[in-house]
Amino acid sequence: MSKVKKSIHEVLKGGFLINESAFKNWRMIIFIVALLLIMISSAHSSDKKVIQISELNKLKRELRAEYIDTQTTLMRMKMESNIRQKAKRMGLLPSETPPKRIKVINKE
Repeated sequence: MSKVKKSIHEVLKGGFLINESAFKNWRMIIFIVALLLIMISSAHSSDKKVIQISELNKLKRELRAEYIDTQTTLMRMKMESNIRQKAKRMGLLPSETPPKRIKVINKE
């Protein structure tokens, strides 16, 4: 067997995990596994945040549309013609005489 085949065979059998210098190999493997777990956790966390941001943007658009609709309805209700119609239905009519100014003189 050639040297390359021997080393490949040794890796496939797992000999690098049980020989004398296996402690160094195990430390490196544990370090790499820890880094992989951190990377996977970070990816899941960022995916959750992207989904949450898109849901919040959708909610923001809905609330903005509702705000504009409510504001439009309020503006229509505040129009003078609408107020006159509602007052007329209640039996109120505009005054024929203009209002008078009252002056208060405070003597001290």
